[in-house]
Amino acid sequence: MNGDFRCVALCGGVGGAKLALGLSDLLPADALTVLVNTADDFEHLGLHVSPDIDTVLYTLGGLNDEVRGWGRRDETWNFLDSLTAVGGEAWFQLGDRDLALHVERTRRLRAGETLSAVVASFAKAFGIGATILPMSDDPVRTIVETEDGPLAFQHYFVRDRCAPKVTGFRFAGAAEAAPAPGVLEALAGADLIVVCPSNPFVSIGPLLAVPALHAALEARTAPVIAVSPIVGGDAIKGPTAKMMDELGMPRSAEAV
Repeated sequence: MNGDFRCVALCGGVGGAKLALGLSDLLPADALTVLVNTADDFEHLGLHVSPDIDTVLYTLGGLNDEVRGWGRRDETWNFLDSLTAVGGEAWFQLGDRDLALHVERTRRLRAGETLSAVVASFAKAFGIGATILPMSDDPVRTIVETEDGPLAFQHYFVRDRCAPKVTGFRFAGAAEAAPAPGVLEALAGADLIVVCPSNPFVSIGPLLAVPALHAALEARTAPVIAVSPIVGGDAIKGPTAKMMDELGMPRSAEAV
């Protein structure tokens, strides 16, 4: 591998972050760009929460909780306990350490900074050498179509624990969204593009729904390797297999 080699990883949350971590261990810091889904971002308790971005930051920064499988290690829950005690909306678990990231991100966004600038600052603070880019600085939001009606992604995924039967997906704002600064340049300069084993519908699908990003992938000259989250007919983690069943798709890498 020569010193000019460049790899771009398309990534969602936990599963994608694990492969991104492996790539970061193998490649020089300046050789890896991780392009992360932001369509599961949402506002909760007045805060801008970026679950996939934060999972990648915590994982590559060595701060993730490997026992629980999500969030920061050595987490405490004083805020959530106090919120629950006064009848607050506590279905989305915000730990005390995690909360600091959401508060600071929200402050900076409201002050006029872009999401990509905030993410770069957090990555530097966590000592991450790889470049982490949100797919867009523009808001894109995943809507899960279900037999019971449309649901915002976090309501489907966290609050309702993926119980409703899925009938489809749409990505509000994707058609108008522009790739974040550096995204198109990273794809154009890549020697290899890796699609991480993230959920194909709600982690990789939103990236492909951004028109200029999709066009850049179609125009690429670099090879693309997709790592399937379906192994042996089942999902390694998460609701991918359930979604495939409900959409009438076979549980296979080929279907992914």
